[in-house]
Amino acid sequence: MITVSTAAEHPDSYVAPTTPREIRAALLPEEVGDFDREYRHVMAEATETLDLTVVHDCLARWRLVAISSRDHEAHRHMLDTVRRLSAGEDIPTVSWEETKARLGL
Repeated sequence: MITVSTAAEHPDSYVAPTTPREIRAALLPEEVGDFDREYRHVMAEATETLDLTVVHDCLARWRLVAISSRDHEAHRHMLDTVRRLSAGEDIPTVSWEETKARLGL
């Protein structure tokens, strides 16, 4: 079976992470602390409310981040672009409509 750690070697056999441990292992080192903080927070909330919805939502969101992190360079570029846009920098962007057309969607 191909695991998250060997996904780069076998991109066609990639298995997306599903457990908290797998998700955490697939993240970039600079994102692990954010995952840990949010995961601990939602686990504490679930303990108090007896509702795992927040945990499932957290893991679903971080699973997408882990999948995006497969390409470290592209993911870091995206994070830098978001940071720069959030800081008010004028960065050339492409509309979603243009992106969909380019991708044939």
